[in-house]
Amino acid sequence: MVAPAVPELTEEILHESIDARTEVLAALRELGPPDLVQLIKQAPRNPGKQIGVYHHVTGVDASSSASLAAYINTLTYKENHQSSSKIVEGVYCCYNAFSRLDMRVHVTIPGSVDSYCIDERGEKRVASDELWLETYLCSVLRAYSYADDGSGDTIRKIMGVRRFNPVTNTETEHRFLQAAEQLFFRGWQLGSDSVVQVPNNVSNHLTTGLLKYFHTTGRFASGINLFEKLRTKNVEVSSLLAKVLFMGNEEVQAVRVLHESVKQSPMDYVMLDTQAEFLMKKALNPNQEELKQERLRMALGCADRSTVAAPSEFGTWARLAEVYVAMEDWENALTTLNSCPMFTYQDKDAPIMPDPKEIYLPTLPETRLDEIDSEPESKYSEQVHPSLLSLRAAQYKGTFKHAYSILTEMTAKIGWDQLLKIRSNVFVMEEEYRSEKQPPAGQQGDSTKRSASTDVLRGSPGPPINGDEHTDDEKSTNGDSTAATLVAENGVKGSTADQAVEKPSHTVTPEEAKSGNEDSEATEEQLSRFNNKRLCERWLDSLFMVLYEDLRIYTIWRTEMAQYRAQQMQYKKSAEEWEILGSLADRLHHQAEAVEAYRACLSIRFSPKALTGILAEFEREKQTRETVASVIRLVTWQYRWYSEFSPELLYTIRTLIEDEGALKVRSIIQATSLPQNVLELTHHYAALCAAFRSSGTEG
Repeated sequence: MVAPAVPELTEEILHESIDARTEVLAALRELGPPDLVQLIKQAPRNPGKQIGVYHHVTGVDASSSASLAAYINTLTYKENHQSSSKIVEGVYCCYNAFSRLDMRVHVTIPGSVDSYCIDERGEKRVASDELWLETYLCSVLRAYSYADDGSGDTIRKIMGVRRFNPVTNTETEHRFLQAAEQLFFRGWQLGSDSVVQVPNNVSNHLTTGLLKYFHTTGRFASGINLFEKLRTKNVEVSSLLAKVLFMGNEEVQAVRVLHESVKQSPMDYVMLDTQAEFLMKKALNPNQEELKQERLRMALGCADRSTVAAPSEFGTWARLAEVYVAMEDWENALTTLNSCPMFTYQDKDAPIMPDPKEIYLPTLPETRLDEIDSEPESKYSEQVHPSLLSLRAAQYKGTFKHAYSILTEMTAKIGWDQLLKIRSNVFVMEEEYRSEKQPPAGQQGDSTKRSASTDVLRGSPGPPINGDEHTDDEKSTNGDSTAATLVAENGVKGSTADQAVEKPSHTVTPEEAKSGNEDSEATEEQLSRFNNKRLCERWLDSLFMVLYEDLRIYTIWRTEMAQYRAQQMQYKKSAEEWEILGSLADRLHHQAEAVEAYRACLSIRFSPKALTGILAEFEREKQTRETVASVIRLVTWQYRWYSEFSPELLYTIRTLIEDEGALKVRSIIQATSLPQNVLELTHHYAALCAAFRSSGTEG
C-alpha cells in the first residue's frame, strides 16, 4: 500500500524544533503530543550548509529504537530517490506518558543509531526495555487519540502530521494487547477523557483506547479474553468486559457478568452506569414500546445509585438527566442537569513549535481527485456573516458540550416555550426574587450592582467557560444587531423570525443569593417562600442564553428559506455558511435540515465536515452505494492530508461488510467511476477488515 506523502516544515534555526519540544516536556499532562521527526539535510555540492526540516507522525511502531530508526531510513530512501538534497541525520522523538520521558533515537547516515531519553528537566537518561514497552503502548493509544473522525477537524489542528494505523494484523494486535495487559493497572497514570474527573483503573486513556480499538476493528473475542484475565485480578474490570460483550451482541452474558459483579461491588459507579446505559438503550427500542416505562424505571434506579457512588463525576449525573429526558420527566431532568459537576476542558497535548521558515505540503499523485484538490483554493475566498461566526455553542467541548446536547434534546422534544415554563417552575427567577426581597429605600441602587445572574448577560468577570473568550454581552449585542440581517445579501430581513423565539428571562444563581447585605437567616427565610425552587447554576444560565442564540439564528434561516421557496427564488449562501448552518441544525437535533445544509455546501465545494454529516444520514438510512461513494472521497481526502488511518471510516467499512458482505462492498467500490488509484485507497480499508477476519469477509 502506498504511504502518505511526507510534509516538511523548515526550521529557521537548526534543531529549534527539538529544543521547543524539550522545553514543553514539563507542561505535558496526558498522552503527550504526536511523535516528532527532525531531519538534517545537506546538498551534495555544498556539504557545509545544513537545513533542518521536521514533521509529526503517529502510529509508527515504537517498540524499540530499531523500529524508529527504520522509519527514518524509509524517509532517507524516499528522499535520495526524489530530491537533490541528502539526509545526513535524523532524530525521532516519542513521548512515554507512563514515566513522563521523551524517548529519542538519533540516526547518523551512514553510521550509528543512538537511543536515550530526556526527562522533564531536559537531562539525559538510559532507555531500558521496560521504558520501550511503555512507549510502545503510549504510541498506539496516541494513534487512536489523534486520529481524525473523517470530518477533518483533527487534521486541521496540527499542520503536517502523518497518521498510520498502529495495528494492521492479528500479530501486531497480540503485541498491543500483551503490552496493555502488563501495564493495565497503571493506566490511571495516563489521565482520562475530559468528562472524567478522577482517572481510575477502568476510566482512563488506556481503557478508552482499548474500547475504541475493539469497537473499530470488531475484534470482540480478543477484548473478552483480555478483560476476562484482568477481571480475576480486580472485579472493577467487569464493567469493561460487559461493554465489550454488549458491542459483540452477547447481551445475556454481559448482564450475567454485571449481575455477579455488582453483588461483589455494589457501589462501583462505572458498573452501575453501564447497566443504566444498557437499560436505556433497550427501553428506547421502538419494537418493544410496551416495556419502555418498566426498563426506564430500572435504568433510573441504576443511574440514581451511580450518582450516590460518584457524586463528583459528571458522567453519572449526565446519565441520570438523560434517563429523566427519556421518561419525559422534564422538571427532574432540568434539576439533575443543574446538579452536574462541570469542569474546564483539558485539550489534548499539542506540539508548540516556533513558526517555520518554509512549509512544504506535497500531494501524492495517487490522491489526486479534482473535487477534493479544489477545496483549499475556494475556501479562503468565502464570506461568512459575523452572526454565524459568533455562535458560542460550536466552541463547546467536554462537559459543557454534553450538557448542551441534553438541553437541546429537551428543546427538540418539547419546544423552547415549554422549556422556559419548566425552567421558571424549577428555578428562582430574577423578577420574583427581586420583588420578594423588597430592599429598603436607601438600598434601591443595589439592584443595579453586578451579580452572577446579570453577569451572564453583561460579561463574566470570572474566567471564561470552556476557553471561550467572548463575553455574553458582546455575544448578545452582536447577535441582536446582526442576526436580524442574517442574509442581508439575499435582500430579506429576519426580524419576524427574530421575534418568534422568546428571549429567556434571568434566573437567580447561588452566587447572587449569597451576595447582598442581608444575613444568611433572612436569605433562607425569603427563599423558602419560593416553594422549594432551586437556584440555577451560573453555567446553566449561560447555556440557556447560548441556546437562545442558536435557536434565533436557526429560526431566521428556516423562515427565510420558506420565504424564498414561496417566491421561487434561489437562497444564496457561501459554502462555509452552509457548513455552519448544517452543524447548527445538527446541534439542535434537526437532522433533515442539517443534511439539506450540508448538501448545499457540497454543491459549491468539497467539505469533509459536510460529507461526514451526510454520511451519518446514509448509514442510518442503509443507503449502501451512497455510503461507499462518500467513504471513498473521505478516505482520499484523508490521504491527501497524510492520514492513512481514520478509525471511524474503518468502522463504517467494517459495518458495511458485516451487513452486505465483502464481495458486494468491493464490487460497489470498483464500480464507482473514479480513478483506480483513488479506489485502491478504500480497497486498503476493506483489506484491513479481511486481515482481522471481520464478520462478512468470508464471502
